[in-house]
Amino acid sequence: MVADFEVEFIERDDRNARFLVRGASPAFANGIRRAMIADVPTFSIDTVRFVENSSVMFDEMIGLRLGLVPLTTPLDDFEVGETVTLALDVEGPATAYSGDIETSDAMVEPADDNIPIIELKEQQRIELEADAVLDTGREHAKHQGGVAVGYRHLQRVEVVGDAGEFDEQEPNILRGVIETEDGELVATDEFDHDLTNRYPGKELEVHDVPDAFVFHVETDGSFSVEELVTRAAESIGARAAELETKVAV
Repeated sequence: MVADFEVEFIERDDRNARFLVRGASPAFANGIRRAMIADVPTFSIDTVRFVENSSVMFDEMIGLRLGLVPLTTPLDDFEVGETVTLALDVEGPATAYSGDIETSDAMVEPADDNIPIIELKEQQRIELEADAVLDTGREHAKHQGGVAVGYRHLQRVEVVGDAGEFDEQEPNILRGVIETEDGELVATDEFDHDLTNRYPGKELEVHDVPDAFVFHVETDGSFSVEELVTRAAESIGARAAELETKVAV
């Protein structure tokens, strides 16, 4: 079924992408979105053991902050439920950053080094050990590697004539990606999301393109956008195969 889809990337880097999927139903588009949020596991700090905390912040508050630090997640090397040990030891006056976290496995480390955890004053210290567990967003939101995942219909814009000579053109705001009459895909931020900037003085018709959806996906750095999308599709395929097997019995 997946082979029948046409996928075209419009924008792509490691953490952010916009791509078009043709031949998908609304149900499948929403299924991919949900799978990217809930099915693809990431490492996240789950248990914290404090050796010393002389800061002004309670242990539980620091633990919550640590749980929100994205960790790189090599999915081919770990199974859901496995853990990696991390440690943090910072003495004030200083700010403890995510980059100060040390790891027992170089494959699992903070995805960003500049996330502030706590500011420590003179004679204040944080020393702790923590366990990061691999789990899914279905279990807890801190395991969601897709921090911004959404989609909308691809919209086709057609010029049907010239606007009246004395007509005042109101802003015609669209967000996402449009398809022109020539089949060109254009991100709406290229014309500040206002069609009157791209087609001044023109009368337009805008239609949803059937079974064509534009996805905008952003990850927290646990893995690349490409891996997030691929793993989500594999998850849907595995569940569909399981359902088919059970129905056939």
